[in-house]
Amino acid sequence: MSTVAYIFPGQGSQAVGMGRVLAEASPAAAAVFAAADEALDEPISRLAWEGPAEQLDLTVNAQPALLATSIAYLRAIDERQAAQGLPPIAPAFYAGHSMGQYSAMVAAGVLSLEDGVRLVRERGHQMQASAEGRPGAMAAIIGLPDERLGDLVAAGAAHGTFGVANRNSPGQVVVSGVREAVAAAADAARSLGAKRAIVLPVSVAAHSPLMVAAADGMRAALAPVTFADPAAPLLANADARPIRTGEACRAELIDHLTTGVDWIAAVEAMSAAGVTAFVEVGPGRVLAGLVKRIAPGATILATDDPAAPGGLAILDLAGDAAGPAGGPSAQPPTR
Repeated sequence: MSTVAYIFPGQGSQAVGMGRVLAEASPAAAAVFAAADEALDEPISRLAWEGPAEQLDLTVNAQPALLATSIAYLRAIDERQAAQGLPPIAPAFYAGHSMGQYSAMVAAGVLSLEDGVRLVRERGHQMQASAEGRPGAMAAIIGLPDERLGDLVAAGAAHGTFGVANRNSPGQVVVSGVREAVAAAADAARSLGAKRAIVLPVSVAAHSPLMVAAADGMRAALAPVTFADPAAPLLANADARPIRTGEACRAELIDHLTTGVDWIAAVEAMSAAGVTAFVEVGPGRVLAGLVKRIAPGATILATDDPAAPGGLAILDLAGDAAGPAGGPSAQPPTR
């Protein structure tokens, strides 16, 4: 049985230049970007490689660019395995953080690459339209003791729709809801023991009931799309339950818009099932850093290694993590 899990980052991991060196070195990666460009009928690869950052950071652009880059890394790994006469790595689980669920589903054979990039582009449109109808806010709460999380939720919910959007790692949560509720929770966080409370520069209250219109829109967008059963289980964002069928994958992509992402539960569930190595497939090392804090005894690898030939890390799954896990990011992963 495989003891490896493939994990896929969500919005917040994008950066201008991501995947460019990889595509120059790997025909398989270059083919992914070309297919994504054709599916969207626009050069999303050029935006990923050249920016400008303010355009790449828009939800409607960041999400398809991230998916294409993540799958480019995956195909480059498979290409290198084949060149060495080795079979593709067969993970025990695929797991995505928020929008990373789409990348995970493409990787697991649930969705085609073309459907994946088109769907996350539509997801971005639906999320932004939902925010325009019911604008919200999000805040990162750093260093809050776990036992005070209920008090934080109560402080925010007293002012309107509010909840935990992400449990990213011990001591790091992201909250989401109407602006008044998020502001109240951020104000209360320090008195509850948090080290920092950072209101994020977003207008989308991701992973909250304010996204109900986006969920309805995605239900319609997903209806005609073919979903295959995954090659290995995925994990639901809200509660880390295994997802084993195509129809359950379809439901997950609707449900996770209005419910939170419990990344701690996902990593703990994979560890309990025997996973000892987590491979972040895609740009950056955000998830690798989170996993290091959740499962410090695991082998933690990130495919993105600017110092490696072609920018692709050597995946020594029998040894220790290749290079430092985690690194600076503009903001915690949120959507």
